[in-house]
Amino acid sequence: MIRLLLISSSLILCNYLFAQKNNSANAIQIKCTGFAISKPLSELTNNTDYDDVETADKKEVEIRRQKPANVNKNALPTGKDLAAQTTHGQKSMSAPIANWQGLSGSGYPPDPSGAASANYYFQAVNTQYKVYTKTGGNITGGGPFNLSALWAGSTDDGDPIVLYDKYADRWFMSQFNGNDKLLIAVSTSSNPVGAYYTYTFVPIAGTFPDYPKYSIWSDGYYFSSNTGAPFKIGALDRTKILAGNPAATMISLDVPTTPNNGFFCPLTADADGQLPPYGTPCPAFTQEDDTWSTGGVDQLHIFKIAIDWVTPANSSVILDQTLPTTPFNESFTSTWDDIAQPGTTQKLDAIDGVLMYRAQYRRWTGYNSVVLCHAVIVDPTTKQTGLRWYELRQNTTTGVWSIYQQSTYSPDLHYRWMGSIAMDDNGSIGLGYAVSSSTVSPSLRYTGRNSSDPLGQMTYSETIAIAGSGAQSGINRFGDYSQTSLDPDGITFWHTGEYLIGGGIRTRIFSFQIPTALATSINEDLTKTDLILFQNENHINVKGIRLPNNEEMQLTLFSIDGKEISSQKIQPTNNYLDADISITNLSKGTYLVRIGNEQFQKVKKIIIN
Repeated sequence: MIRLLLISSSLILCNYLFAQKNNSANAIQIKCTGFAISKPLSELTNNTDYDDVETADKKEVEIRRQKPANVNKNALPTGKDLAAQTTHGQKSMSAPIANWQGLSGSGYPPDPSGAASANYYFQAVNTQYKVYTKTGGNITGGGPFNLSALWAGSTDDGDPIVLYDKYADRWFMSQFNGNDKLLIAVSTSSNPVGAYYTYTFVPIAGTFPDYPKYSIWSDGYYFSSNTGAPFKIGALDRTKILAGNPAATMISLDVPTTPNNGFFCPLTADADGQLPPYGTPCPAFTQEDDTWSTGGVDQLHIFKIAIDWVTPANSSVILDQTLPTTPFNESFTSTWDDIAQPGTTQKLDAIDGVLMYRAQYRRWTGYNSVVLCHAVIVDPTTKQTGLRWYELRQNTTTGVWSIYQQSTYSPDLHYRWMGSIAMDDNGSIGLGYAVSSSTVSPSLRYTGRNSSDPLGQMTYSETIAIAGSGAQSGINRFGDYSQTSLDPDGITFWHTGEYLIGGGIRTRIFSFQIPTALATSINEDLTKTDLILFQNENHINVKGIRLPNNEEMQLTLFSIDGKEISSQKIQPTNNYLDADISITNLSKGTYLVRIGNEQFQKVKKIIIN
């Protein structure tokens, strides 16, 4: 069945609490226009009116305007990408742990998004969502369901995002809807097939919020979307949304003007490991190709978003830093026909102009980190595409960001794009992506590196998660994004992305781990570091087992919202430590314990009674 999805023309005027100029941002607080508590998913009717192996059309309103001319005739690089990694890594990567076919959606592109909890994997694609066991099995009441099933009166418009908020043990899902609405749903409990608090927001009345992206932060669910100038960024009140408060609001801010190619959606930082202290400004990231402006420079822009829920007019976003990069070329075609396929002249969209989802943020001893990636042209003659990736570090004393390492992954002549990158508790980086060329059908692969490896190198062998077949014809839309998330165990990467079978749309869900640097073979199990916590009267006893190194570690107790309560230095022996944390005069509640140093960290919850 070919399904044509038309974007609704209905218009709902938002309820502005106030709109006041801010020197840096024009902060506007916006009340939700709709709130409800859904039925439990287990009581909804499964969507049986679909075929997840069939391709179909989807009409999606876009605000991807015609790209501007390349105005900088002196743009760099003048030849091949100087940061390109042109050889494969030699270390053996582990095979996928879980690997199954996900939902395929009802249109081009499927926009797959997903995340894992301790027991479930939740995936959404355009028009549908489903909850699985972590081996790909069906669960009672897990769907598939239409996206619209959660929001009464809505339609299945798409661009979904799924997050697992492990700090609250809740599920977050979103889609855009109609001409100008963002729909948000957060589970009322840890049960993914239970009921959801549902919210409707209108960031700008009459303006379509294309390509919305979300992240978890201590004081909000931060968001951005491709709205057109003035571009918007902001936050949803996480505290009120988690409580199911109908008065939950959104604060929307104007992004400072920076050169872009007309398709602009900054990535707000998404916290993993532990939350930053409540009130910590949230960074957001975009890239700039020097072709986009006269005298431009290839660089990353870092914005700093400060949200004030007490006095929203004081909220702001500023351009905090610019970091020049090794020159890259993101001057793709104006028609978005970029990626070669076998047996056809039809090419696929490389999704240039935006950093690919997510901007994973982690706090370490002495610094904070963010990993990013985006598609670039490796060879201007052949237009071969690779993945430029970065690890940024922020000095926790000065607050200054720097590029710790960067590279373009292009180990052979195939095209790589649609990437998503993350870092585990050991500082190892995992990268999942799509691969295609004139000889390889669009497929899904992954690679990675350890924190101790030479900088700028993916040192593990590229591993095939699923080999595709055939080629897509008649349309260049593919993706539009993928998602690599980190399991609550801190060491397992989960990736969902698009591939083709017989030229038809498929999505895949797979997981993998990166062996630790200490492992002498791929089968040696040294990745399962454990942190055992238990309360003993006025102390928390902490046992660290199978630690990856014996270097001095910091043992820190945090409140659930990221505020440091106490800290001490601990010296492991034989990859083991045993220590106590005093909790005298500590209130009952949920806390976080972290052990770690610059090469490793492990964060775990404990409930103090």
